[in-house]
Amino acid sequence: MSIFDKLKQEAVSAASKKLQSLGNQKETFTFSALPESLAQMQALPEAALDTPFQTAALTVCALCAYAAEPEIGVEMLNWLRGPRPLGGHELSFLKDRFRDEKYYIPFSYFKGAVPENNYTPDEPFTLTLYTNPYSDDNEGYMKLFIDSGGADNARSIVLRMRGDGKWFLWEEFLLPDIRPPKSADPWA
Repeated sequence: MSIFDKLKQEAVSAASKKLQSLGNQKETFTFSALPESLAQMQALPEAALDTPFQTAALTVCALCAYAAEPEIGVEMLNWLRGPRPLGGHELSFLKDRFRDEKYYIPFSYFKGAVPENNYTPDEPFTLTLYTNPYSDDNEGYMKLFIDSGGADNARSIVLRMRGDGKWFLWEEFLLPDIRPPKSADPWA
């Protein structure tokens, strides 16, 4: 075996180990209550934004706040987006996603929230985010995944690291339609 073959083999082995460990990364967050203001959100330990998982968990909370009070949700999301606040297109998209009384969608990411119980999460509020082997393909970005009680496939959220090591919301794909809650399903 030549020296180049040995180096190539070591590089492939190191990359494989990195992918395996990254693909198995999972974090669970538990909230005794969901934040109802930006100040409450900023008081949570997750507000350090030291990991992409923290920022993603708070994004779900902000979307739940938006469902109850859009102005507060926008304030939270803008804080989570750091130096890049929501633009007109994003604001219009949020308004559209909640237009047809689909306030249950962000709650579907919490443990216990399923169509049969009208997406009422278990308390304390618990959600789990995880990576896959390709989550960090783009340097400075992290793509995380979260399961919904109303969808067959995981949804994703993309975070971006700022130069100081803090993670901010870049893109979220958490609001596509899911199965309707039992109370809104005419076939239930």
